[in-house]
Amino acid sequence: MTLIKNESATPATVTTLWRYPVKSMMGEELNGAEITDGGLLGDRAYALVDVETGNVISAKNPKKWPNFFTYRAAFAAPPAQNGLQPVWITLPDGTVLRSDQSDINEKLSQYLGHKVVLQTQSPKDAKLEQFWPEYEGEANEVSNEAVAGDAPLGTFFDYAALHLLTTSSMEAMQHHYPVGRFEVRRFRPNIMIDTAGMKGFVENDWVGKTIRLGDTLRLQVTDPCPRCVMPTLAQGDLPQDNGIFKNGIAKNKPMVPFAGKELPSVGVYARVLTPGWVKRGDSLSIEG
Repeated sequence: MTLIKNESATPATVTTLWRYPVKSMMGEELNGAEITDGGLLGDRAYALVDVETGNVISAKNPKKWPNFFTYRAAFAAPPAQNGLQPVWITLPDGTVLRSDQSDINEKLSQYLGHKVVLQTQSPKDAKLEQFWPEYEGEANEVSNEAVAGDAPLGTFFDYAALHLLTTSSMEAMQHHYPVGRFEVRRFRPNIMIDTAGMKGFVENDWVGKTIRLGDTLRLQVTDPCPRCVMPTLAQGDLPQDNGIFKNGIAKNKPMVPFAGKELPSVGVYARVLTPGWVKRGDSLSIEG
């Protein structure tokens, strides 16, 4: 087992954890979390589904679902493995709804201007719409992408159940684009790792390896995390900024195994090998 260290021998550690109870809505920052076979407990437990198309609603298509990052979701009680808890959903105007209220779908449909349903199980062969800025105005500006390619069936993850990001990658993007505001919120990881001063997109080198976090959690890093328009969108006090992609993210184009080609990517996807509890300050080590 090799401990990741920088020149001063400071270990890489967990700095924050994030859970997003409703897909594509703003989520919750955590001090610790249970990581199960299906990812961080309670993450993407809910999603909205477009009744007309049957597609899972995602901020990846901001033309159809504008300002979706202004919706916020939080669990009404801590989630448990033996049962799903309801969530509070705060709308852009401050209205607060609860997922188990009888008119939840009608209220959400009214605010979104489309008929939607809040679900805890994705449709069979679920798809989501993704907007491609480089094709704007063309017939292929929006594509239908599969959901949960490497995650359990019925879940709402874009691809894998767990997403990790390092401070080194954030700093590398900031170096390439100094005027950009590179904050964790833009990239929506589950686990943020402080890589203690290491330089560059260091998690590229983790792909194909097994890592351990804390005492028990073991993960197989499978792929870099390809990026789309989402990190450029406004959320909270973060402004929309297309330079985040073209001047920051696009500086890193590793080979992405599941896509079979090099793509602009930041962070990595991981598969859970041994579940466990992880918290702030837990060290990261590489097995092998």
